[in-house]
Amino acid sequence: MTRPSPGHAITMRVSAPTGFSATAELAAAAVAVGAEVTALDVVESSHRDLVVDMTCNTEGDEHAADVARAVDALEGVTVLKTSDRTFLMHLGGKLSVESKVQLRNRDDLSRAYTPGVARVCLAIAANPEDARRLTIKRNTVAVVTDGTAVLGLGNIGAAAALPVMEGKAALFKRFAGVDAWPVCLDTTDTEEIILIVKAMAPVYGGINLEDIAAPRCFEIERRLRDELDIPVFHDDQHGTAIVVLAALINALRVVDKQIGSVRIVVSGAGAAGHAIIRLLHAEGATQIVACDRSGALHRGEAYADEHRQWIADNTNPDGASGSLHDALVGADVFIGVSAPDLITSDHVATMAPGSIVFALANPDPEIHPLDAAKHAAVVATGRSDFPNQINNVLAFPGLFRGLLDAAASEITTPMLVAAANAIADCVTTEELNASYIVPSVFDPKVALDVAEAVVSASGSTHDLDEAPGVTSSTTTGAAAS
Repeated sequence: MTRPSPGHAITMRVSAPTGFSATAELAAAAVAVGAEVTALDVVESSHRDLVVDMTCNTEGDEHAADVARAVDALEGVTVLKTSDRTFLMHLGGKLSVESKVQLRNRDDLSRAYTPGVARVCLAIAANPEDARRLTIKRNTVAVVTDGTAVLGLGNIGAAAALPVMEGKAALFKRFAGVDAWPVCLDTTDTEEIILIVKAMAPVYGGINLEDIAAPRCFEIERRLRDELDIPVFHDDQHGTAIVVLAALINALRVVDKQIGSVRIVVSGAGAAGHAIIRLLHAEGATQIVACDRSGALHRGEAYADEHRQWIADNTNPDGASGSLHDALVGADVFIGVSAPDLITSDHVATMAPGSIVFALANPDPEIHPLDAAKHAAVVATGRSDFPNQINNVLAFPGLFRGLLDAAASEITTPMLVAAANAIADCVTTEELNASYIVPSVFDPKVALDVAEAVVSASGSTHDLDEAPGVTSSTTTGAAAS
């Protein structure tokens, strides 16, 4: 499954003898050991030698070292330095804070800070809702984690989770103009996390829970939704569910099937699997079979986990009780949010004609997409190096943009469904095909359409530009003066 990736890109600074073929020889040596050369830049040149920066995608640290050794072994060539481009991007962190107002003189200072700011404070004290209009609350989201379920790395702690949370905040800003800030909590105590988030909530317009291990993530989200007046969203659950539903809507269009009549097998009954199943259920899917390590969840079995119990009580109407492989026989759709290499192309061959396979375990899926494609009509993964990447960035920026614009206090299932349909509809009928069922994450239309759909589903009529002391007459008067 491993192949060269930009996530393991390196830049080598190399000294080589001057000559017309020098850069070609450097590139050939790197390619010979499996690297993908993406750039060659001559930094210095003299009558004796060249200094070249050569950038390559590699498979990982060991492969990067092999590439450097292969280049260094060329006659007259010396690798002066090797830099990991991912680590270079993270030096000093990926975020900064910039003021939206200029502080050029005492006049500016007197309004941005003391004494003028006191009047704004008193306005908010008199009407706390004005914090949405007069502070960063109107456009700010907290990205909250305890570092217990980070990517596929597991429980690595709050500090080690920070690079991921910084990246999440950067995505919020890049795709939806939302100011997000990482909040990495050095506690795994459910009550402590709830207490801390509640205490800091006045600063934020929304809470994005991230990489908190199940089953605690369920309780934390439920309690915070009940006890806060701002939307609380666990992206690992609902962000994944939104994009899976969007992709499935379009995949079913490709194979000309209906969600109400297809048989769907979901591998994984944790946080993501539970949310996917509930959203598919809300959208009209009636034939869902969920499988965990012990096989199909079904009625009549008592499960210690209340979320697995809900799945057992509300899905699998035929009472299937076999293994994942048994459940796949005759199924129309496979959705994997579990573990690598659980199924093979032979298992996909037992599915119904026109089958759909979403193998979303990351970085290594339940089945290699090329193996799945031998028999499946549509294949998607969570990876960026294959078509049809199921990526949460299609959902959460636009979702929160809409929630903030609507001054929403909660997130509802109709909002999630509306977001999924908006993503699906970003792929036009002319564009739709088996290798293009979700739009590009860089399509600027996606976040805008998702935001509009969420606002519409919320029924909001809020105007956040209204503020105390600002009316049409005073604004006109100020302009006239």
